[in-house]
Amino acid sequence: MTRRVPVPGGDVCASYREERPGGPVFVKELDGAPAGFFAAEARGLDRLRVDGGPSVPAVLEVTDRSLVLEWVDTAAASAAAASRFGAQLARLHAAPEDSFGGPGFAATVPLDGRTSDDWATFFAQARLLPLVRAARDAGSLSAAGARAVERVCDRLHELVPAEPPARLHGDLWSGNLLWGADGQVRLVDAAAAHAGHRETDLALLALFGAPHLDRVEAAYAGVAPLADGWRQRQGIHQLHPLLLHAVLFGGGYGAAVEERAARYP
Repeated sequence: MTRRVPVPGGDVCASYREERPGGPVFVKELDGAPAGFFAAEARGLDRLRVDGGPSVPAVLEVTDRSLVLEWVDTAAASAAAASRFGAQLARLHAAPEDSFGGPGFAATVPLDGRTSDDWATFFAQARLLPLVRAARDAGSLSAAGARAVERVCDRLHELVPAEPPARLHGDLWSGNLLWGADGQVRLVDAAAAHAGHRETDLALLALFGAPHLDRVEAAYAGVAPLADGWRQRQGIHQLHPLLLHAVLFGGGYGAAVEERAARYP
């Protein structure tokens, strides 16, 4: 009989360490997963494999209700690993992309798969505005909050400097970083991987905090400096995950959306 032990693995799926003849593997499962959910994560992980970029676990199996990855022994986050990861993230973002956007999932919410040659158009039409409507329908975002986000959408071209499409993880909060015992930081939960603005990944790392974030940012800037004012623009990029949380969890996330949007009147 296969031996498996539950392990931490996020809020959406059940996760296990499973012992197999060839060694342990990581298994995540979700009964009733949306169609294409685990296939999107496998594609996202493969998309993030670039020379010189962050490490990504090998995908071993994909089914409609599960994903099997190589097992990675973990360790405490370290400053040295954070610096290495920051430089690797910059190289990932430099991987060539033809346009902004792409399909996928954020948690179990399908992402609008439309693409655009213009980031501001993509971010407004395919990321922010659909969630504004969903949050309003769910009663978790006020009319004033919705108008504030819509005003930001109208001003994205002037608020955020244009850059070429960057290859992004797309859901890069600290829980999707796996700090390996080998000193490598691995990217996991990559179903939202797409081509976007590189400030977005860094803004998500800052949203809920990440270990040694100052070292990540410094190493990133050493490879690919960001445009002046990038810290002041983080609230714009954070609107998408905050809107998603407002749709999924309600609570105070709608107020957080309104507060972020109000920074850019």
